[in-house]
Amino acid sequence: MTQRRTTRETGVWRRLRARPSAVAAAAVLTVLVLLALGAPLLAALEGQDATTYHDALIDSARGGMPTGAYGGISADHWLGVEPGTGRDLFVRLLHGAQISLLVALGATAVQVLTGVTIGLAAGFGSRLLDTVLSRLTDVMVALPMLVLGVALTAVVPAGFPRPLLLIIVIGLLNWGGTARVVRAQTLSLKKLDHVAAARLAGWRPARVARRELLPALAAPVITYAAILVPTNIVAEASLSFLGIGVKPPTASWGQMLSTATTWFRADPLYVLLPAACLFVTVLAFTVLGDAVRAALDPRERSRLRVGTRDGSRGTPAAPAGRTPKGAAA
Repeated sequence: MTQRRTTRETGVWRRLRARPSAVAAAAVLTVLVLLALGAPLLAALEGQDATTYHDALIDSARGGMPTGAYGGISADHWLGVEPGTGRDLFVRLLHGAQISLLVALGATAVQVLTGVTIGLAAGFGSRLLDTVLSRLTDVMVALPMLVLGVALTAVVPAGFPRPLLLIIVIGLLNWGGTARVVRAQTLSLKKLDHVAAARLAGWRPARVARRELLPALAAPVITYAAILVPTNIVAEASLSFLGIGVKPPTASWGQMLSTATTWFRADPLYVLLPAACLFVTVLAFTVLGDAVRAALDPRERSRLRVGTRDGSRGTPAAPAGRTPKGAAA
């Protein structure tokens, strides 16, 4: 079994490497993570920080516009400075990457843990438990996440850490989709012979779930989690854009976009930089998630095998006993 699992994992990595889009998306995300983790080092290399105001670099007569060209780009400020404050834009983008990735990955972990627990209990438990948990899941899916997120983040005390609050709010309001996927897979898996044999052998439900169900659920859960990450990045940016997410002076891409809406005519670069970072990150996670889904999907592998069998690509073989039209008898 261990050898079979190792062979399967090798096949998944091989199929991922065979997709140029997946390799490019993984490379982009690797660079982004390294930049976020190395934010203190890069800030020290530039000689700036994310909170210091540089009043000498903004023109008060022009409403706070940066004094230099292209938003104040210089040897000391590699991407310029923020209008109105003069804070270094490069360092704030790096710290914004930290917040966006931290909130998105943390919220995804909360969603997966909650959704897998509830979905597994619903699919493997009694009919009454399945009914109760399924109705609860339906309610969570139907609730408007953004409206509830606004309400919850508005009533929490200001001293509560905002990144942690966003992780809790986004994670606990969006686990319904994960629970549905896990429940559907569990209902199919528990009919298999090895699961039935384990139950007949007297294994406790927790052991059956841990030894027989969870390994088989890994592929769909990983695929769904890869799709959840870009959704959570957008959710964090939306809440910060509305002013109820991360509070200043902590940097966030959504918060920067919210501030930049008043400067998009005078300083377009201030709008384009956080928007481009957000767009590239969401696109890379989406492409990588789709590639992971294709690599783990058995139906995708079977289609590839059929399409390349006998050296033919997409040409169906003629039925036995028949001669293809136009061929010599």
